[in-house]
Amino acid sequence: MFQTSNALRRNVHSQVTDRVGSSIVRGEIGIGETLPPEMQICEMMDVSRTVVREAIRTLTGKGLIESRPKSGTRVRPAEQWNQLDPDVLRWHLETSDMDQYLAKLFQLRTAVEPAAAALAATHASEDDIALIRTGCDGMEAARTDEAFVAADITFHQAIYFATRNEFFWPIAQMFEITLRQSFAIAATGSHRPRALIEHRAVLDAIAAGDADAAREATVVLLAHSADDLVRIRGREFETAPRPARKR
Repeated sequence: MFQTSNALRRNVHSQVTDRVGSSIVRGEIGIGETLPPEMQICEMMDVSRTVVREAIRTLTGKGLIESRPKSGTRVRPAEQWNQLDPDVLRWHLETSDMDQYLAKLFQLRTAVEPAAAALAATHASEDDIALIRTGCDGMEAARTDEAFVAADITFHQAIYFATRNEFFWPIAQMFEITLRQSFAIAATGSHRPRALIEHRAVLDAIAAGDADAAREATVVLLAHSADDLVRIRGREFETAPRPARKR
């Protein structure tokens, strides 16, 4: 319980938060179960009560736990966790089966991203379009997988921000964590020329203010992205229905 990564290089409070939070996400402390007493955690981790209390407050803010008088600090149901919190996302990523994780990610993207592109086509400012274009140009100019992935993330984040709808923005913010893994896998494929054309089609539709074209271009891009991962990973991913092939 409360294992920690060798790569963890944060302050003591962050380390305790990370170790307890990841243990909860891994299921080492089950839903409804009580955390060890405060002093026991102090002894287990060789930290002060102040540090433990601050970590408990942080995890409470993320929705993972709740403290009640006489009943201790218990783990809340996963439905009540802040699933878009960067730390919660990272803990899931570290503990989940990668193929299952990718499938869930594509379920979210196919449900939301075409709508985001359509809204961006209607509401994007010149600065928004310039940022989407920066991502697209960066992908085309990339000479390394890392640069390609960074530009790809910029492209997709910019579309969500361009909706001018703040309820889409948390999805864009989580992409820095969640999409990096799937993009890093896909970046190793030989599909880049086609992917660049498809990203450019989304950009052109948004820049032209054509919501229907932006939505359709995004559906095509996501379907082919899933196909690329299937080819690379050798696993099928459950996504939205594929666009009909033109005869």
